[in-house]
Amino acid sequence: MKKAELRFTGSGGQGVILATIILAEAAYEDKLQTVQSQSYGPEARGGLCKAECIIDEKPITYTKVGLPTLLLSLTQASLDKYVKDLQDDAVIVVDSEITVPEEVKASHKVISIPIIQSAVEVIKNPMAANIISLGAVNEAMKLVSQESLEEAVLNHIPKGTEELNINALHLGAQLVKEQ
Repeated sequence: MKKAELRFTGSGGQGVILATIILAEAAYEDKLQTVQSQSYGPEARGGLCKAECIIDEKPITYTKVGLPTLLLSLTQASLDKYVKDLQDDAVIVVDSEITVPEEVKASHKVISIPIIQSAVEVIKNPMAANIISLGAVNEAMKLVSQESLEEAVLNHIPKGTEELNINALHLGAQLVKEQ
């Protein structure tokens, strides 16, 4: 496995921080080295937020993401802010409502899928967008085992929402496969 430096971005309340916590836990369960960090905008909800995760087979000696190998953006504002600093071969996963500049499409692999629409219309819960995103990112990057990812999701979601969240995780992976 090549070292993965992941940056998940969106608005406060979209669950991007929880998604990186779940991913880091799944990586740990798969016996990989991992670190996770997050930052909020000035507002608790609604402002830009960023969460990062590094996953590697080797010990991680520097815990800050420099140039991400993956950027997930759930809002236009977060893409606009964070798309400038990526590795040349980075993967960008965005909600299909986001406009990705042509020069970005020319230099990166862009996966544009209906994350938020699918959360609302298919899963019937807008709060599932982060779990759909997690399934999509893992499918695109092949970071952790499906078993570890499902277990980590179940460790962090409210009781009674297990089936909904596992369905959301699988839907995210399916959306990437279909693209």
